[in-house]
Amino acid sequence: MESRVIKELRKEFRLKVILEALNFPKATYMYWQKQFDKENEDQEIEDEIKKIFEENDGNYGYRRITGELRGRGHLINHKKVQRIMRKFKLKSISFTRKSRRYSSYKGMIGRIADNLVNRRFDTGIPYQKITTDTSEFKYHYLNENGKVCIGKLYLDPFMDLFNREIISYRISGRLNSEAVLSALSEAIAVTDACEFRRTFHSDQGWAYQMGAYTRKLSDNRIFQSMSRKGNCLDNSPMESFFSVLKQEMFHGKIYESYEQLEEAIHNYYGITIISALNLD
Repeated sequence: MESRVIKELRKEFRLKVILEALNFPKATYMYWQKQFDKENEDQEIEDEIKKIFEENDGNYGYRRITGELRGRGHLINHKKVQRIMRKFKLKSISFTRKSRRYSSYKGMIGRIADNLVNRRFDTGIPYQKITTDTSEFKYHYLNENGKVCIGKLYLDPFMDLFNREIISYRISGRLNSEAVLSALSEAIAVTDACEFRRTFHSDQGWAYQMGAYTRKLSDNRIFQSMSRKGNCLDNSPMESFFSVLKQEMFHGKIYESYEQLEEAIHNYYGITIISALNLD
């Protein structure tokens, strides 16, 4: 831009000489000079974002940084945080790390529901559409012989598609129906305020085919919806949630016990919810 060139040339030449040589209007230059002299209104928040990013070794994405900023008294929209992070190329170092996806599909053991949601994930009505899934996490620990072993933790959340809020979740040490049904019961209680038809969506995992699960939905006049077999895009909001969760608090970190990993998941939301029965 010519105005920037003129600004640099002023260090060596008189403004009048430069403007005449470039045939550049003085009024136009003065306008841009004011723009250059304006204070960066986002300087403080930009510095805070870079500080938080560095403090957490580059593992925080824009959602975690937004939460941290709000905790420090900054009222800011996550989109603005995302925009600033892009400006400074602050990208979570764990963003591209992938892990083998856990699959809860064990074949047809019960009823397979139709895909009522059919990728129509957005809704303007709170508690109208709820989706759920199960994700597996691994941690490392030493057994009594000093050998490094791998333990597993399972997370069962229920998400309101109205605002992508997790309305209930349970954590357990092994796959079990109690955890899923407990989280389901809480989700049903939370959504009882909805005066419209409710639909609970999931994949075709064994837990969602259980008679106890389907009966609980039916008893509460809730419609059940299921993704097509092996099609993760049919439940993409839940897939996205797990991806962001793991990028920001799991990948790139080593957890040495079930309790340490469980606490990290609770702290991710800044809340404490009693976990499901620890059935290790």
